[in-house]
Amino acid sequence: QSCQCLAWKPRPVGLGGGPVESQHVVAGYSDGTVRVFSVSRTEMELKMHPHAAALTAIAYSTDGEMILSGGKDGIVAISSPRTGMTIHVLADHKGSPITVLQCTRKQYHDFGVEGGELWLATSSDRRVSVWGSDWLQDKCELLDWLSFPAPAGPEGLDSLPPSLAAFCPWEHGVLVYVGGGMQKEALFYITVGGGAGLQVLRKISLPAFATSLSLSPATPFMAIGFAASWPGPEPLLSGGGLLRLQPCPAGDPQDYAGHDDTVHLCRFAPSGRRLLTASHSAVLVWELTGA
Repeated sequence: QSCQCLAWKPRPVGLGGGPVESQHVVAGYSDGTVRVFSVSRTEMELKMHPHAAALTAIAYSTDGEMILSGGKDGIVAISSPRTGMTIHVLADHKGSPITVLQCTRKQYHDFGVEGGELWLATSSDRRVSVWGSDWLQDKCELLDWLSFPAPAGPEGLDSLPPSLAAFCPWEHGVLVYVGGGMQKEALFYITVGGGAGLQVLRKISLPAFATSLSLSPATPFMAIGFAASWPGPEPLLSGGGLLRLQPCPAGDPQDYAGHDDTVHLCRFAPSGRRLLTASHSAVLVWELTGA
C-alpha cells in the first residue's frame, strides 16, 4: 500500500523538543488504514481501518490524544490511538476528497461551545467546515461552513487548483482560504460561530491560483506556492513554480523562483525561522532573515 499523508504527533506542552523516544508519526494509506509509527523504534505500533477509501489528509488533535483522518470519498473519521477505536465518522463532505485537516486550541467558551479544540476540514469541492470539540466528552459540533461555487469546466473539480485552508496563528478566530475560483486571492475569514456564518475580514490578491499554503506560527507571514501551469486554456505563470512570501495583513510580497516545477508543499518550521518547500523534483529549505 502507498502512504498518502502523514503527521507528527505534537509534543506535550512545556516539554520543548522532548526525547526522541516520545516521537510518533501517523500515516494514512491507500487501503483506508491509519498506522502509527514509533520513530525511535522504527516500527508500527498501531493499525486502524476507519476508511473504505484511500486517505488524503491526516492530523493529530493538539494534545495528541485523537487522530483525524479524511478520505478520497470525503468521509472524516476521528479515532483514538490509545484504544484503536473510531469514535466519530462524519459524512458532511461526502463525495469530495478531503484536502486539509487542521486542529488548533481555542478558549473554553469560544463560540458558545464547550471543549478546548477547534478544527477544520477542507474538501476539493471548495467547502470548509469548522468544528468545536471536547474530546474527553466525545463531543464534536459543527460551527460553520465556508462554501464557494466552483467554475464550470470540462474536466470538473479535478481541473481546479486544490482547496486549502488554515487557522491563522497570529489572529485569534481567523482562518485563511485559497482555492480555484472566480478570483485569484487569499481570503481571511472570521469564524464567528453560532450559525451567523463566516465573515470576510480581508482579501489579498495573488498572481495565480495557489497550489500550497503555510502560515508562520511565529510571525505574520504567509508562504504560498504556485504552479508553472495548470490544466486549462492558458498557463498561470511562465517558467517554473513560484514561491511567494506574503506579509500580513498588508505589505509588499517577496517572490522566489527556486523551483522548476509546481510548488505543491509549503511548511514553516515551528520557530518560523525556516520554510520547507517541495516540488516534483526538489525539496528546498529556506532561512528567513531580518524581521
